[in-house]
Amino acid sequence: MASTITVETVVHSPIEKVWEYWTEPKHITGWNAASEDWHTPYAENDLKVGGTFVSRMEAKDGSFGFDFTGVYDEVNKNERISYTIPDGRKVKVEFFSQDNDTRVVESFDAEDSNEIEMQRAGWQAILDNFKKYVESSIHK
Repeated sequence: MASTITVETVVHSPIEKVWEYWTEPKHITGWNAASEDWHTPYAENDLKVGGTFVSRMEAKDGSFGFDFTGVYDEVNKNERISYTIPDGRKVKVEFFSQDNDTRVVESFDAEDSNEIEMQRAGWQAILDNFKKYVESSIHK
């Protein structure tokens, strides 16, 4: 039985803006990377139950890349998204309004080939990058 890993952050922005930035491809390409030497040059998102998404994640030097894809199992606007990735693992993202902030909690089934802490650190880094992207975009 696979372990479930949970990462979370509080974004200093209203839930509607957080949802928009999490789900719209023009924003996904702005934040979906775990480190400065990676990026997501392309994303598409059919945000509905049964809909699919793809985010092309690549090293900026072109040395490696992959498509992160999945199929939506649940979509509740401004509340929850859940999806299944091709290897059968499940991911759930929940959005909680806290005054003018939004707590984002992401839980996912661990995979077997990498250490739990490495997986947690990678997903947390992407979530931290999302927080930074949203908060820096608010004040422009």
